Amino acid sequence: MVTFAWVAENFPGIFSMTPGVDIAMLAPDTYGTAPTASALPAILKELDRINSDGILAGMLDLKKIILGGHSAGGMVAIESASPNFFSQVVAAFGYAVHTAAGTMMGYEAATILPLPDLLPLLLIGGTCDGVIANSSHRYGTVWEEATTPVERTFHEAISGGRNDSYLMLVEGANHFSFAYPFDSTTGRPFLDFPATQPEDEIRSLMAETIGLFIDAHVRQQSTAFDKLKELLNDGHPLIKSLERK
Repeated sequence: MVTFAWVAENFPGIFSMTPGVDIAMLAPDTYGTAPTASALPAILKELDRINSDGILAGMLDLKKIILGGHSAGGMVAIESASPNFFSQVVAAFGYAVHTAAGTMMGYEAATILPLPDLLPLLLIGGTCDGVIANSSHRYGTVWEEATTPVERTFHEAISGGRNDSYLMLVEGANHFSFAYPFDSTTGRPFLDFPATQPEDEIRSLMAETIGLFIDAHVRQQSTAFDKLKELLNDGHPLIKSLERK
């Protein structure tokens, strides 16, 4: 797993800690023509160097890269997960992620942007995500639920039909339930709602589901497929809903 952070323009005219959002590629006339993850080419180049020399030489499977992220990082991960952009990317996942388009970029209110829809995808949302719920003004609307844009992304941004795309809504999870340890310096916690379920159990569920998703659809492990089917059919106390298409 590779993580990073840098300071750059995260929203038009706003500079902050960012996962690397290519603002120019979010515009109506350019979206979908190139990846929105501006840091990804440099990360892949560095991984290639690490895999060629040093203690990890030959240890990394750079032909099967999975993109994943949280919030804006998850957004650019799922928007950039296409073999047309990066041939070595084979799947993507994201928590607290959606493709609602900001009106400041020139989009109509409540627009959901399409995704490449060429690879396995796992979207996860929390029912107590106050950051998403309290940021709806950026999209010219008011979300009915904290998970509304996440659900709309699953239903509208991809066609599916391969049974390798999933939407899981986690009961009681807030925007930062995915992250540990909690970082109060991100400038967003004041928007969030309290989590209403034990967050260690929430993270355990999400980690297990992401692992099963990767094992099933990247590693082609039959036992992982079976366990995903069990979750789909039997549920889990912390899963509000789980869909596949």
